[in-house]
Amino acid sequence: MQDSKELWQSKLFFSTELLQWYERSKRDLPWRRHRDPYYIWISEIMLQQTRVDTVIPYFQRFIERFPTIQDLAEAPEEDVLKCWEGLGYYSRARNLQAAARQVVERHGGAVPDNKAEVAALKGVGPYTTGAIMSIAFNRPEPAVDGNVMRVLSRYFLIEEDIMKTATRTLMEELATELIPEGRASDFNQALMELGALVCTPKSPQCLICPVMARCAGRLEGAEERLPVKSKAKPPRPEYRLVALVEGDGENAGRVLVRRRPDTGLLARMWELPHIPADAAPGEGAGLPDGPAMDRLTAALVEAGPGVMARPVGPFLNAEHTFSHIHWNLRVFRFSAENAPAAKGGGAVLAAVAESAAAYDAGSGAASTSAAEPLVEYRWITREDMDSLAFPNVFLRILNRHFEEA
Repeated sequence: MQDSKELWQSKLFFSTELLQWYERSKRDLPWRRHRDPYYIWISEIMLQQTRVDTVIPYFQRFIERFPTIQDLAEAPEEDVLKCWEGLGYYSRARNLQAAARQVVERHGGAVPDNKAEVAALKGVGPYTTGAIMSIAFNRPEPAVDGNVMRVLSRYFLIEEDIMKTATRTLMEELATELIPEGRASDFNQALMELGALVCTPKSPQCLICPVMARCAGRLEGAEERLPVKSKAKPPRPEYRLVALVEGDGENAGRVLVRRRPDTGLLARMWELPHIPADAAPGEGAGLPDGPAMDRLTAALVEAGPGVMARPVGPFLNAEHTFSHIHWNLRVFRFSAENAPAAKGGGAVLAAVAESAAAYDAGSGAASTSAAEPLVEYRWITREDMDSLAFPNVFLRILNRHFEEA
């Protein structure tokens, strides 16, 4: 255990060497070319659970489409979701727009230089608050995420579980102590950069680390096992049957899609009709294709807006993982027979009330509401996908279909 003098020296060494390394090695990222708090805010929300290389084109497209907070606040939600499409975690986009409206209503359209007011914005947690305050306004606030906790755990040989609130509080206090006066913006970005590029989760590159000489974790030989992190509960597997219904007559070349309800998982996004694979007692993920297509046919008749569809055969399997659910999708092709035409090519076909049994929102539990969800259906072409927002897994399925068609 280091004494107080050694600990002070280790802290000073860490801050000094880290900043010098950052000045030499920092990446040229688009959100680092200015101090606009709006752009920094967008980048931090996008970077949650997403790699930098993936975020860059999304960030550039987003600020081109919504260059000001006012533009984002006033945009139709569907435009925001479409611009976010492919990043996943769509609640982040909805919260970002809701917070933009708060900024317009409460702060005249400018991100406030006030920690409490920033923290009060929808979807802005402690990390994002610290990132905005430090990077945009150079305030000495900690911005502690997984990268930062990993670096601090290793350098200071902290063996407490980083999933615990007390450990996060400890990390925030420590990070605050490390910020050199007047250098909060650069220091916090340097700390994030070190975790992203050098002090990585697996196989950390200790030999090129600027603070290697005093890293207690490395000196103890513990860099590979730190940080201590209790395992999160794995996502619950769900097996679902998906209908890819191809139109006929006036709808030839189009596919039937539906819009999800206003609340819940993937709210208001578009998707292919699908139902649980294990809806019938005693049947599970191994349901044979014949009975699976029969069940989908019946579900389309019960739930759909007057569409009779004939099963053609299996198309593909797909998977998608949410934070708490892992979808395993078995997709079947169907051919519509005497389907009602959509007005105007891709216009709304129908909005129908569906039972919880016919329409499953993906939560794994039947609805207990007396009012059935109102579900919107329409026939779409490949071109319609340019304006409608789809979850990633349905984007992949539809793109595959239209490429083959």
